[in-house]
Parts: sequence; C-alpha cells; structure tokens
Amino acid sequence: MNRFGVATLVLFFLFFVALFVAISFPETFNHPVSAELQQQGPIVRSLNTISLLAIPFMLAFFPLYAALRRVKVYEQFIEGAKEGFQVAVTIIPYLIAILVAIGMFRGAGGIDLITAWLKPVMKLLYFPSELLPMSLMRPLSGSGTLGIFTELVSQFGPDSLIARTAGTIYGSMETTFYVIAVYFGAVGVQRTRHAVPAGLIADLVGIIASVVICRLVFSP
Repeated sequence: MNRFGVATLVLFFLFFVALFVAISFPETFNHPVSAELQQQGPIVRSLNTISLLAIPFMLAFFPLYAALRRVKVYEQFIEGAKEGFQVAVTIIPYLIAILVAIGMFRGAGGIDLITAWLKPVMKLLYFPSELLPMSLMRPLSGSGTLGIFTELVSQFGPDSLIARTAGTIYGSMETTFYVIAVYFGAVGVQRTRHAVPAGLIADLVGIIASVVICRLVFSP
C-alpha cells in the first residue's frame, strides 16, 4: 500500500476516534451532556458508543481497505455470493438434522428439566436462576434464546440487572451446536473431536464473565 493509502486509513481511524470521543464524552468538545449520559460512568459510556459505532466502522473499513489495495470489491463480492449459495445447498441436510434435534429437545421439556436440577446449585454460586434457561438454550438455538431474552426484558425491565446480564450473556455465547452443524457440514467433517467441548467451555467462560462484569458495572 502506498503513502496515500496509509494516510487515508490514518484519517479514517482518526475520524472514528473523534466520533467516539464526541459521543462518549461530549464535554471534551464543550458540547452539552444529556441527563442520561451524566448518570453513566466512563465504562458504560464507552461500551455504549462502541456498540453504536462497531457496525458502521466495519461496513466502511473493509471496502475502503480493499479499494486502497486495488481489490475489485464488487467482483469479489459476486464470487463470494456464488460460493455462499453452493455452501448453503451443501449444509441443508446438516441444518435440518440439528433443527429437528433442537425442536425435539425443547418440546420434550429437556430445558425445563435441566433448569430444575441446576437451580439449587446456581443459588449457591450466586447465579440468577432466571438466567439459567437462556444460558442452556443459547448453545442450541439463537431464535429460542432471543425469545427467552425478550421475556426477561418484559418481566424485569430493560434497565434491570437481570436484563443487562441476559443481554451480555446473549452476546458472549454462541450457538455452538448449530455452528458446528453448519460449518463442519459445509466442509464434510463428521468427527468433531474436541470442537464441542471447546465450544461449550468457551460458552461457560462467557456466562461467568458476563455475570461478574455486569455485577461490577451495573450493580447499584
């Protein structure tokens, strides 16, 4: 990349840094601070701003970087879309299998049964029992988890500790079994070996970190 490309990227990053500061800490530029923003600490301000700017940043950065590297963005996008269609056709059988298995497990009451077993243990660990069904559902189904999360927000309110922790858990975990079925099926891998334990351990770490961080940040 030539000097013009490097300078363009530097200006691009500086623009988003300035935008980040202007949104998170408007007093830096002598702008009025809203009452809601005054009640938030610097960590909460920064996290809210990052969540607001992350998608626009990525949508702008990757095409800009590719154009500066003289990559034909549109042509590459078309080629990727063609490959994506072929992959979608390949993974349909694996996707149907995992969705049917998830539906049977939920319909049979497996989530409710495991929740009832683990509630006493969760209380000893100071883990909110209301978050247990969502934590168990997240590795299986994203849509099912979203439904449980919506119920928690409606029940406790969007600004409650339960709702904030649930949202953090939702973003910190992955639909492990769904992802394994899709991506391993796309490349024809049938023996997952250590992928499932590694994914579930990562989900557990995400749950623990979400509860601890949300208690530190959002607890009164």
